[in-house]
Amino acid sequence: MSSDVAISVRDLNKIYGVGSKNEKVALNNISLQVKKGSIFGLLGPNGAGKSTFINILADLVRKTSGHIDIFGMSHHENLKDVKKLMGIVPQELNIDPFFTPYELLEIQAGLFGVPKNNRRTNEILELLALEDKSHAYARTLSGGMRRRLLIAKAMVHNPEILILDEPTAGVDVELRQNLWGNIRELNKLGITIVLTTHNLNEAQEMCSRIAIINKGNLVALDSTQKMLERIEGKIIKFKVKDSKNFEKIKLDGVKFTKSNGQITASYDKKKIKFDQIIDKVKNNVEILDISTDEGDLEDIFLQVTNK
Repeated sequence: MSSDVAISVRDLNKIYGVGSKNEKVALNNISLQVKKGSIFGLLGPNGAGKSTFINILADLVRKTSGHIDIFGMSHHENLKDVKKLMGIVPQELNIDPFFTPYELLEIQAGLFGVPKNNRRTNEILELLALEDKSHAYARTLSGGMRRRLLIAKAMVHNPEILILDEPTAGVDVELRQNLWGNIRELNKLGITIVLTTHNLNEAQEMCSRIAIINKGNLVALDSTQKMLERIEGKIIKFKVKDSKNFEKIKLDGVKFTKSNGQITASYDKKKIKFDQIIDKVKNNVEILDISTDEGDLEDIFLQVTNK
């Protein structure tokens, strides 16, 4: 196996209630790889199987069949060793309110068997901008600080992979941007990041590669850029001085609509050239401004999940 692969998953299956009338397939033959040092996004609607996947990695749920390797080591055969390589950040804010961030990190480090002289408590608190609150009770922290504290707890044993389950759930826009910055900084240190998210903008902004799971099946897996290139539809919006000649604007394969001093052209970018549309419009009306919409990850998500 290539040394640049952090996580390799082959034919992973999870079936709850095997053989019973309530049997449910949560994961169906999932195969994927996460490259070392990357930020990998795992997307899917509620109930798609994302949490089951992460819980199997965390050894909170046992797989039905399949193979998982962490840096080339079998997850099943070397569970104690591979768990040391991963830090899991849960979606739930499971923080004891009567301890300080410093105390919580020290306790967590002790649970992982990290010797006192090897602990990086202050360094981790500073890295996640929590040093000013290191001795404040956790119950006094804001929502964004509590999220960062969860990440800090997952880092006490110096993991090479950080797995974040909905890291920005319930966080406002400003705090979300701050968390993105924290995650990017960790990635710059060489930590491989795997995150699940419902926020498609977050995935598009953060992840170099994305997997989309729907009803337990892997329905899309590619680099973020290549996924975006799949989008065939494109929209051009023209702000015009006068649309009285709108009826003359016709071009095969292009749908033109008008509204409030604006003409919109919808087309397949693989079949029609941008310049053709521009020429057709400017020959009939005076253009004041032009804007385009290439589509985004949401379009891909809706396409592959049939939502």
